[in-house]
Amino acid sequence: MEVFIVQIVVVGLLLYVVARLVPGMEIESVGHALLAGLVLGIINALIKPILVILTLPITILTLGLFLLVINAIILKLAGALVPGLEVRSFGAALLGALLLSIFSFGATLIM
Repeated sequence: MEVFIVQIVVVGLLLYVVARLVPGMEIESVGHALLAGLVLGIINALIKPILVILTLPITILTLGLFLLVINAIILKLAGALVPGLEVRSFGAALLGALLLSIFSFGATLIM
């Protein structure tokens, strides 16, 4: 349970940083970022496995690059669910998902 809470906080703070870097993504406050981290965690646990299985053929054809599109869709969905997070376009969601993946990977290496 402690690991899950730490991951939510880290993803929320990284999402706050990514929203500051990516044009087309806005987040109102750190509290909204933490809420978005919680929503992303729930979506990643419940919806992402279904999307990965349904899109497995195209993911294999693109050598895994389609997973970035799935992450962008999930980020856009989180933007629709969290009131303080706005993702204006799919391009912003794609760039935000790419940066969030890279930063999360780096944070995982540190933790």
